[in-house]
Amino acid sequence: MAKLLVTDTILRDAHQSQAATRMRIEDMLPACEILDSIGYWSLECWGGATFDSCLRFLNEDPWERLRTLRKALPNTKLQMLFRGQNILGYKHYADDVVEQFCRKAIENGIDVIRIFDALNDVRNLEAAIKYTKKYGGWCEPALSYTISPVHSEDYFVKLAKELVQMGADSICIKDMANLLLPYSAYSLVKRLKAEIDVPIHLHTHNTTGTGDMTILKAVEAGVDIVDTALSPLGNGTSQPATEPLVATLKGTERDTGLDLNKMAEAAKHFRGVANKLKKEGVLDPKVLSVDTNTLMYQVPGGMLSNLISQLKQANAEDKYYDVLAEIPRVRKDFGYPPLVTPTSQIVGSQAVLNVISGERYKMFTKESKGLLAGEYGRLPGEVNEEVRKKALGENGRVITCRPADLLEPELEKYTEELKGIAKCEEDVLSYALFPQVAMKFFENRDKKQEPAPAEKPEEKPAEVKPAPADTNGVRTLYVEDLTENL
Repeated sequence: MAKLLVTDTILRDAHQSQAATRMRIEDMLPACEILDSIGYWSLECWGGATFDSCLRFLNEDPWERLRTLRKALPNTKLQMLFRGQNILGYKHYADDVVEQFCRKAIENGIDVIRIFDALNDVRNLEAAIKYTKKYGGWCEPALSYTISPVHSEDYFVKLAKELVQMGADSICIKDMANLLLPYSAYSLVKRLKAEIDVPIHLHTHNTTGTGDMTILKAVEAGVDIVDTALSPLGNGTSQPATEPLVATLKGTERDTGLDLNKMAEAAKHFRGVANKLKKEGVLDPKVLSVDTNTLMYQVPGGMLSNLISQLKQANAEDKYYDVLAEIPRVRKDFGYPPLVTPTSQIVGSQAVLNVISGERYKMFTKESKGLLAGEYGRLPGEVNEEVRKKALGENGRVITCRPADLLEPELEKYTEELKGIAKCEEDVLSYALFPQVAMKFFENRDKKQEPAPAEKPEEKPAEVKPAPADTNGVRTLYVEDLTENL
């Protein structure tokens, strides 16, 4: 067997999962030279919530961050997380915006684009796969891993084969909630290695305390690449720590060949960063504790944060466990979507509504109606038709085509709207994804303001639009400043 390859997430998912994506570029740069010399397969450093967080909270241009990292890490592949047709936002964008984003991400320094869809609807991955390939990126589509009556091992193997036919250079098993248990990981990886010819990359978290064992069993089954995070921001809601895995495999046929001394040097720097994030109040030690609720309710850590926020707003914090019990019921009625952005927020918000209104499905959020109407793509399982009729009405229309086929090209419109404001094509993309947040950022940039200090989540609540009157003040929250395990 070949040596195990490692992707370190210290520059993206590690701080997204533990510290609300608040690590700044100046926290990263001092460690880049040593990170670049370690010999990782890739460093995940962009995408996910980093784009939004840079603009919204850190007064940083995410594109400038990428260019800076590219310059500082000349010998290592840079990797990003891409939400399929949602790009890095929370709605579907037209294909011309997806194409331009892939082109600019690769031009500015990204090598590997990991592409996922919350519903595992391959139609929502088509454009991102096509344009990643067109512009010379390494294309890594992901299987959004979950457990349900419809999500069997056969389901994931069949999905992986489809993605290989679509042009995948590697396949990621994306276990965003640490639901993939060790022996299931062994079995799934063994099947994938036997039945497809591209490398298999495993991404998990350590929320339930099983992540290290899951990775080890996957290694025994022949997994090619794994995601880990340097120890100062490893474990808990983040990825399992890198150094223990490297030490464990030393001298075996899967020896990573990575240098623990260099890792110790990098870890020393990031311990200081982690301490700073603790003092700023954005890294809560609670993220390091084992939480087996995830296995029982399949609720990722960031989704729990969302639920608590919604219940506080509705003065119904005492209903927390009722809501946790309601989530699996809503998920079943909605056709068993995997619980990852944005479906985790949609299912969670609907569960909150069902509990605090005192009657199941008395009200629906706009996003619940959209999910049931097929606006987000094809739901994996059978939908409860009574619930769908209640949401959409007797004659409610359900979309059966690829949702993006209904969207007109929109890049020209965004370019026109930003005339006289955009300094480059990248500005137009920032605006397309987050119009209000980007405009505020451009105004601050034009005034040449100094970066503001990192804000504590409790001091600046998530931006929430007013809810319609029929939803008791509850709407779907996309809380970028809370931990979301993507």
